[in-house]
Amino acid sequence: MAVSREKESLAKVLVHEGGYVNHPHDPGGPTNKGVTQRVYDAYRKGKKLATRSVKSITGDEVYEIYDRQYWDAVKGDHLPAGVDYVVFDGAVNSGPSQSIKWLQRALGPLYTGRVDGIMGMATLTALRSVNNNDALIDRICAQRLAFLKALKTWRTFGKGWSSRVAGVRSIGRAWATGETPPAAIHVDGGQAKGFIENAKAPPSTAPADAATGGGVAGGGVAGTVQTLQDQLSPISYSSEWITNVVVVLGVVSTLLVVGGLAYRWYAKRKAARLADDLDMAPL
Repeated sequence: MAVSREKESLAKVLVHEGGYVNHPHDPGGPTNKGVTQRVYDAYRKGKKLATRSVKSITGDEVYEIYDRQYWDAVKGDHLPAGVDYVVFDGAVNSGPSQSIKWLQRALGPLYTGRVDGIMGMATLTALRSVNNNDALIDRICAQRLAFLKALKTWRTFGKGWSSRVAGVRSIGRAWATGETPPAAIHVDGGQAKGFIENAKAPPSTAPADAATGGGVAGGGVAGTVQTLQDQLSPISYSSEWITNVVVVLGVVSTLLVVGGLAYRWYAKRKAARLADDLDMAPL
C-alpha cells in the first residue's frame, strides 16, 4: 500500500497487549508488551546476545520484533486500510499463519487457493477483488472469535478476547471506511495468546460404540431367553416372568442401539464443527 499504517496499528496493538503478564493458564507464558519470553529469547540469540527476562525488553526491540515477525509476515503494507490492522492484531494474538487463515476463509469464493496460512499471490489477488472491506473485516473477526471459542482457555480468557476482537473490529472498520478510529482499550485477559495447541478435544465416539455394542449384545441375550421360554413353556405354567425379562431386554437393547447411534451422530457433527472453527476442516 502507498501509506503504511504499521506504527498506528502497533500503537493500538500495544494497548491491547498491556505490560508484563505471566498468567498460569496463558500458553504464551511470561509476556511483556505482547512479546513472549520464548520469542524474545529467539530474537536475542539471533543477534548473538545473551538472553534475559522479557521484562527488560526495550522499545526498539519491541518494534523490530513486531515489524519482522508479525507485520512483515502478514505483508501488512500490501493489505487494504483496516484489513492490515485486523490481520496484524490477529497475528500477534494467535500467530501469523492462523490470522492469515481467517482472512483466507473470510474472502469466501473470491479466494480459490488452499487455506494454508500463507500470504501469497492468490490471497493478495483475491483481496484486490473485494469491494467492501468493512464487511470483510466483520467476517475475519467472526472467524477469529469462533476459533478462540474452540480453545480450552476460552473459559478463562473469553471475556477479554471478546472485548479485544470487538475493539479490533470497530477500529478496522473505521479505517476501512476512512473514518477516525476509536481508541484501543485494554481488557485484562485479552492479551492471552490463543494458540491452536490449546484446542478443545473432539468428543469421543467410544460411549456410542459401547452403547451400540451393548444393545446388540442385549438383543442376543433376549433371543436366547426367548428360546429358553419356548422350550420350557410346554412343561411350565409360570413362565410369565421369562416373558417380562424378554420384553425388558428387548426395550433396553433397542434404547441402547438407538441412543448409541444418536450419540455417534452428535459426536461426529460436533467434531466436524470444532475442526471447522479451528480451520482444520478438510480442504
